[in-house]
Amino acid sequence: MDSERTALLLMDVQPEIVERVGETGLTARLAPAAAAARAAGVRVIYVKIGFREGYPEISPRSATFSRIAEGGGFVEGVSSEVHPALRPEPGDVVVTKRRVSAFAGSDLDVVLRAGGIEALVLSGIATSGVVLSTLRQAADLDFSLTVLSDGCVDGDQEVHRVLCEKVFPRQAQVMTVAAWVDALA
Repeated sequence: MDSERTALLLMDVQPEIVERVGETGLTARLAPAAAAARAAGVRVIYVKIGFREGYPEISPRSATFSRIAEGGGFVEGVSSEVHPALRPEPGDVVVTKRRVSAFAGSDLDVVLRAGGIEALVLSGIATSGVVLSTLRQAADLDFSLTVLSDGCVDGDQEVHRVLCEKVFPRQAQVMTVAAWVDALA
């Protein structure tokens, strides 16, 4: 792995989302992954969901996002920050997205291309949401992909299992956080 051309994406690890899936130890697994990535020269990128005050980005036709607007969450600068256990450090990049995929409504592709990034390591909440959507789009954009199987969680354990064991391996290497950290050394 060429660490200078690799980025670790920590996606949707925001307090409200972590609470929604319940504390699964995810933040405790991802914090050392981020530290190991930084030490190895791998770019650490946080992708978070966020909207402007008043939600001008959300269409009432969007079943998923119109519920967010009704609930009043994920307002930039108010309630869209990264989980405190995974606070970004100097040199890390924070990208705000407007839809499920990390690429949709964000400048992620610009950041990756400007940094010469060719390989992505995916983690986050939820496996069937941001991880799946980002993996599909990143594969179509010709990125080399790794998914950290215990670095993502889903509200449905069976869906998580099927994605990690049967779907993701078609387009990505799937490994545990510990195995990936060991590979960095």
